[in-house]
Amino acid sequence: MELRHTWTILRRYWGLALIPAAIVLIAGLATWRPAPTVYNAGVRFLVGQPPGPAAADSDEQRYYNWLTSEYIVNGLTDWVRGGNFAEAVSATLAEQGIDAPPGLIQGGLAVDNARSMLTVSLTMGDPELLQDSLDGVIAVLTEDNAAALPQLGGETAVLTQLDEPVVNAIAPGIRGQLDLPLRVALALAVGMGLALLAHYLDPTVRDRAELERLGLPVLAAIPREKRGSRG
Repeated sequence: MELRHTWTILRRYWGLALIPAAIVLIAGLATWRPAPTVYNAGVRFLVGQPPGPAAADSDEQRYYNWLTSEYIVNGLTDWVRGGNFAEAVSATLAEQGIDAPPGLIQGGLAVDNARSMLTVSLTMGDPELLQDSLDGVIAVLTEDNAAALPQLGGETAVLTQLDEPVVNAIAPGIRGQLDLPLRVALALAVGMGLALLAHYLDPTVRDRAELERLGLPVLAAIPREKRGSRG
C-alpha cells in the first residue's frame, strides 16, 4: 500500500521530480567533450651482471649471481619511481631539443619487477612525444644507472632489452562513459526526494485515502465528472 501511495505522489509531482535530472542532463550534454586519446608503450629488460671467472665452475657462484640480479632490479625500480630519474630523462631529451618536463615524465611512468625482469611503461597524450620520451627513458636506464647502484662500485648494470616498444592507443575507461548517466540518476533521486517533500508540505487533501489516514470519517464523495458527459 505504501509503495502504491509513493507512486501516486511521484505521478502527481512528476514535473518537479524530473527538473533536477533535466538540468543535469542538459548541462552535461552542453559541456560534454570527447575524452582525449591516451597512448601507452612499454618495454621489458632482463637485468644482471656478467658472471665472474669462478661462476662457470661453481653452482654457488652462479646462484649468487642470479640473486645479485634480483637486488639490482629492486634498486632500479626504486630509482625509476623517483624524481631524479625523471629529471635525468628530461635533461637527456632537452639535449635533443625535446621539451618534456620531469613532472610529465614521472606522472606517466609505471614500473614493475619480477625476479630479474624489469618492466617500464610510459603513458602520454602525444604519441610522438611518448616515443621520444620512452627512448630517453631507455637511454638513461641502460647507460646512466651506475650512480643509482653504488653497491656495484661505479659499474653499470647490464640490461638486456627484450622487446621493442610499440605505441598503442588506450580506450577510454568505463568510468568516463558512465559519468553522465550516474549524475543523471543521482539528480533523479534528488528530484524524487523533492517530490516527496512537496507532498509533505502540501496541506491539500486530494483523495479519500488521505482523509482516512488522518482519522477523519468520510460521509460522502462526489464522483469526478467524466469527459464527454456534458450534453
